[in-house]
Amino acid sequence: MRPLRSALLWMARNERLAHSIPRMRFAQRAVRRFMPGERVEDAFGAAERLRDERIRVLFTRLGENLQTLDEARAVAEHYLEVIDRDAERGHVVGPVEISIKPTQLGLDQDPGACLDICHELARRCAAAGTWFWLDMEGSAYTDRTIELAEALMAEHDNVGIAIQSYLKRSAADVTRLLPHRPAIRLVKGAYDEPADIAYREAAEVDANFLGLALIVAEAAASGDARLALGTHDVELIGQIDTLTAARGVDRSRLEVHMLYGIREQELRRLRDAGHPAFSLLAYGEAWYRWYMRRLAERPANVVFALRQLIP
Repeated sequence: MRPLRSALLWMARNERLAHSIPRMRFAQRAVRRFMPGERVEDAFGAAERLRDERIRVLFTRLGENLQTLDEARAVAEHYLEVIDRDAERGHVVGPVEISIKPTQLGLDQDPGACLDICHELARRCAAAGTWFWLDMEGSAYTDRTIELAEALMAEHDNVGIAIQSYLKRSAADVTRLLPHRPAIRLVKGAYDEPADIAYREAAEVDANFLGLALIVAEAAASGDARLALGTHDVELIGQIDTLTAARGVDRSRLEVHMLYGIREQELRRLRDAGHPAFSLLAYGEAWYRWYMRRLAERPANVVFALRQLIP
């Protein structure tokens, strides 16, 4: 599977493919497995259905590495409108949480301005009783994203961050964040990183995910952290569940975050077993790179994508 993963990640980086493939009808059909649509209205529609099933939601508008601060401010304004609109609609299970890449908020252009934008989003989320999550990007951004999270967590108690288990540094990053009583979403990682900084074998990535989960779960058990398992690997979730239960951690402390449309039956099963269940609703026109990384994360999804070639 590793050659296929490498090929998919190469496709995610290829500018020519990023320009041409999104125009193809089969690709537009295939991506609907992972997102309800390109418009925020599509995300709100899916959110209502999921809330009826007692599944909470996170919104993320796709995009990364914006070119100007004006674009970053426009992204922030979009999310402020989402927060206000959601509050007006009321909450069946809980409010929409938002999850954003720092390079959508000006990190490349001006880290100080990016921090100011993030503070504004965190404040508005707090007023609405919800959470602001920082997505993790490629390893070139890891240090800056951790620093951004620390600055935000020093002033807000509703800020979360994604941590990637394929990075060898992640245990140190988790330990560094724990004094801030953090919210941490563990993910396996979906970028093409070199072997000197990242685990390349699936078993190593899974083992690190398990170890990181146990560290955060211990803090979560006493209310000093929030833990989200951002994976569709239900076998791995089961292992974490068993080991944390033996340590006295209640399932209510082990959230499960899955992508919209993926293993929803398993997500409902985990919800019924006592895990807080969340669905990540992605939307927007800039879906190509994100979609290719989702295929690379779980190459079995390629079979589904290939079926879309058949009219």
